[in-house]
Amino acid sequence: MASKLVIIIVFILDLIAVGLAIAAEQRRSVGKVVPDKEKVYEYCEYGSDIATSYGAGAFVLLLTTQVIIMVASKCFCCGKALSPGGSRACAIILFLICWVFFLIAEICLLAASIRNAYHTKYRKMWNVDEPPSCEVIRKGVFAAGASFALFTAIVSQFYYVCYSRARDDYKNPPY
Repeated sequence: MASKLVIIIVFILDLIAVGLAIAAEQRRSVGKVVPDKEKVYEYCEYGSDIATSYGAGAFVLLLTTQVIIMVASKCFCCGKALSPGGSRACAIILFLICWVFFLIAEICLLAASIRNAYHTKYRKMWNVDEPPSCEVIRKGVFAAGASFALFTAIVSQFYYVCYSRARDDYKNPPY
């Protein structure tokens, strides 16, 4: 039987991670060009930088839940053998899908947090033909991270339940 405590803890942490990733998408930095008082140079002025913290928080929470699930299931490769059958096959497939979704979510959240934290300070100070832009993170990168975090949450829960069922079938064979 799957541990209800593990399922509840992982569900709550995953839900918080998805919420933080959505909040990061809503609060991502926006840059605008502002001239100085003497109109000699231009610089970029950015809004709130809280999205970087939200994205990093979602990254850490998602990593924590993945570690909890993998420790609880002994990363599927350590421990005793599982009973052959549908539960084991389902657990193998969900294990692989879980890791793919997890890696995509982590890459999106990490890249978005790093890019959101990068700010161009001075735009036009030295008569350059093409000054740097006030470029910010594109819309949807944090949202993609949130989506894949949600997919990871769902798949990892199913993986843990299937793994636990296959493990219990091995301990208590049906015959």
